[in-house]
Amino acid sequence: MPLDGLFTHAIVHELNDLITGGRITKVHQPYPNEIVLVVRNNGQNYPVLLSAHPSYARAQITRIPYENPQTAPNFVMFLRRYLEGAKLQKIEQVENDRIINFYVNARNELGDIQEIRLTLEMMGRHSNLFLVRESDARILELIKHVTADQNRVRSLIPGATYVLPPAQNLKNPFTAGLDGLAQMILDTPFEEWPKYIQKTYQGFGRESAEALARAIDQTGDQLAHARDWLAHFDHLTPTLFTSKDGSLSYSAFDWLQDCVSQEEFSTLGTMLDAYYIGKAERERVNQQAGTLVRVVKNELKKNTAKRKKLLKTLEDAENADELKVKGDLLITYPHLVQKGMKSVSIENYYDNNNLLEIPLDPKLNGLKNAEKYFNRYRKLRTAVDFVNEQIALTDAEIDYFNNIVAQLDVASPKDVEDIRLELTAEGYIRANKKNKQKPKVSKPDKFESSDGTLIEVGKNNLQNERLSLKQADRRDIWLHVQKIPGSHVIIHDSNPSDTTLIEAAKLAAYFSKARESANVPVDYLPAGKLRKPNGSKPGFVIFEGQQTLYVTPDASLVSKLKVKK
Repeated sequence: MPLDGLFTHAIVHELNDLITGGRITKVHQPYPNEIVLVVRNNGQNYPVLLSAHPSYARAQITRIPYENPQTAPNFVMFLRRYLEGAKLQKIEQVENDRIINFYVNARNELGDIQEIRLTLEMMGRHSNLFLVRESDARILELIKHVTADQNRVRSLIPGATYVLPPAQNLKNPFTAGLDGLAQMILDTPFEEWPKYIQKTYQGFGRESAEALARAIDQTGDQLAHARDWLAHFDHLTPTLFTSKDGSLSYSAFDWLQDCVSQEEFSTLGTMLDAYYIGKAERERVNQQAGTLVRVVKNELKKNTAKRKKLLKTLEDAENADELKVKGDLLITYPHLVQKGMKSVSIENYYDNNNLLEIPLDPKLNGLKNAEKYFNRYRKLRTAVDFVNEQIALTDAEIDYFNNIVAQLDVASPKDVEDIRLELTAEGYIRANKKNKQKPKVSKPDKFESSDGTLIEVGKNNLQNERLSLKQADRRDIWLHVQKIPGSHVIIHDSNPSDTTLIEAAKLAAYFSKARESANVPVDYLPAGKLRKPNGSKPGFVIFEGQQTLYVTPDASLVSKLKVKK
């Protein structure tokens, strides 16, 4: 189901059970449109994600580790002043809409207690997160500032009065009840029930309206079926469905959706983590890496075109002997050529005296035409070594950018910044002169094998180079997919078990361009045998004496072995 008003009701129910009465200990803003509140309640820490993302807006308790920026954004600094240390008094949904209010009591500049409200509106591209002073509904700050020409319905800037989005004037099913569906059941064809439900009751998405229609369309008391169905949103059994095409959908309980498999979760938060971990992460990477993707695609396009031209030059050079033959014939029989002729046929003594037609420059005589052919011949022969050198350099560039593409495919948001730093250092992206701080390279991803051995995976060239050439012990085992762009993997053990070796090889295969393949060759050897050629690109190493394993990437193994932060 989409995150509609009904699912919002279920989220608020779960959040009230778990975190109301707790104290906000930390506030983070890992991404531009998302806030994480760490709420401590009953001896546990609950990371609460409040997302105003245009595609993935939601509120949930999450266990997905997030990387926080080195410099905290202004919005989170503002929230920390009001929220850190404050007690979460209550959580309420506005009617049955996709709006949630989080109420806290905080102290103002004079030390007086004031009620503050954190309001999350989950409205697609209009999603937003507000910090509001309850006494006068003044917006203290919001995560997205919206100018008047973008929204003429209400003012969405600090200092303005908070006004709810325009109301739909529909019934709230949790307060009005569903008895109003009796007329629909009697007078409306079944196929029109979902539309009737959506037009009558607030908070119904298409999927939830169809699910209610299915629940009503059973033998027995149909209105009782409807009431029982609605009651499930207060008695949750979060369920994740997998359809025939492999796509995922979810609901607050098992509402008999058509699917090939389904999985129940203990909480909505764990279910949403399972649903969003790939989607939201990929979207964040795509947003942050937009510029990088364009740079890489342009460089690949440029180098591919350059390689095509170089190969054409090389092909012409391979035919240079024909130019020499024509020059030899013309210098032997110059008297056969008169100015004004566009071509001449001469017996080719290199080919059993068969006639060879030779194109001419009509402005030149025979000797001058011969000299022209010899000049072209010498130029092409001289170019061969240069062209071969340029082809090698161009191939290296193409391999390098294909490697960057593979890294972006498996990158997390923290890895994107490392790739940006690398491309800037290599001169492919213009440096930001205003930012004088020396950027730090993020740390490789850490995994723990089934027998407890630490495995680290570099997700970009800067991580790879530091991990393989500076941090790894000479006796640690280094792994990489064979002749395919991918991550450097280090087993921090000189004599790992077969199980650890196979698991590390599967990680290397997964974090590579071969992640969708089977039977992937993975080379491994002690890290001390790696060598970096002078002047080579970041992350490029050479080696010999490797052994090879053949494995199939396993996405479930990646999440199983990942070290939780």
